[in-house]
Amino acid sequence: MRKIAIIGAGSMAEAFISGILENGLIDRQNVWVTNNSNEKRLECLKERYGIRSTYDLNTLFEGTDIVMLAMKPKDADSAIDTIREHLSEQMLVVSVLAGVSMNTIETLARKSLSIARAMPNTSAAVGKSATAIAVNDRVSDDQLETTKKLFRTVGLARFVEEEQLDAVTGLSGSGPAYIYYLIEAMENSAVKIGLEKEMAKELIVQTLIGAAEMVRNSSKSSEQLRRDVTSPGGTTEAGIRILEENGVQQAFISCIQAATAQSKKMGNALCSQFKVGKPS
Repeated sequence: MRKIAIIGAGSMAEAFISGILENGLIDRQNVWVTNNSNEKRLECLKERYGIRSTYDLNTLFEGTDIVMLAMKPKDADSAIDTIREHLSEQMLVVSVLAGVSMNTIETLARKSLSIARAMPNTSAAVGKSATAIAVNDRVSDDQLETTKKLFRTVGLARFVEEEQLDAVTGLSGSGPAYIYYLIEAMENSAVKIGLEKEMAKELIVQTLIGAAEMVRNSSKSSEQLRRDVTSPGGTTEAGIRILEENGVQQAFISCIQAATAQSKKMGNALCSQFKVGKPS
C-alpha cells in the first residue's frame, strides 16, 4: 500500500484517516483527501492529522494505488464522472457509499475496476465499527489483504456477498442508533425511579459493555445468558415480563427488517437516479 486518495471529507473519511494513522498503515504524507469545494474542511483535516489535500487530480492520483469513495451516495455520479479518467484497473477502489452497487460504480466509471464495497457504521469514529465487505472478482489476493488491513483500522471486518449488504445495513449499519434508542429509554427510566442522570449514564454504559463482553466471551447463547439472570419471581423476571407484554423483541425484529427493506429501496432509487440497471 503506497498511497490512498480519499474522495470526500466527511466524518466517515475522517474515521478512516484516524484509523490508518493510528495503526501505521500508511505514512501520513501518503494519505490524500479531497472534496467538492469545502476547502476549510480540508484545511482542518490537514492541520489535525498532518495529511495532504489537493483539488489537482493529477497530483491526487499520481502513484495512488487505493481510491476510497466516501462522498454522499447521491453525489456518486458527479464525483465518479470527475475522476473517471484517473481510475485504472490496477487501483483498488474502496467504496463506503450506502446503496451504490459495484456494478453501478463500474457503469458510472465506464470501465472495469477492482472494487471493495463496505458497510461500516458510525462507531468507526472510535475504532469500533462492525463492517461487512464485499469484493468483486477483479480484486487480487494482495488487494484483498489490503482491504482487510484497511477496515480493521476502524474495528471488526467480515466479508460477505454483495447481496447481503442490505441486511448488514439494517442490522449493524443502523445498529448504533437502535442501541442509542435503548440507552435513551434506560436514561429516562432512571430519572423516573429517582437516580441522578450522570450516575445512571455511567451505570447504563458499563452494563452494556459488560453484557456485550459476556456475549462475546461466553459459549452460551444470548438467550441462555438472559435465562441465567432471570430467577423465578425475581426482579429481572418482572422486567422481562413487561418487555414481552409490549412486544419489544418483535419490535426490534420488525425494526431491522424495515431498515433492510429501506436500504434496498434506496439502492434501487440511486440506480434510477444514475440511470443504471437495478442490481440482480
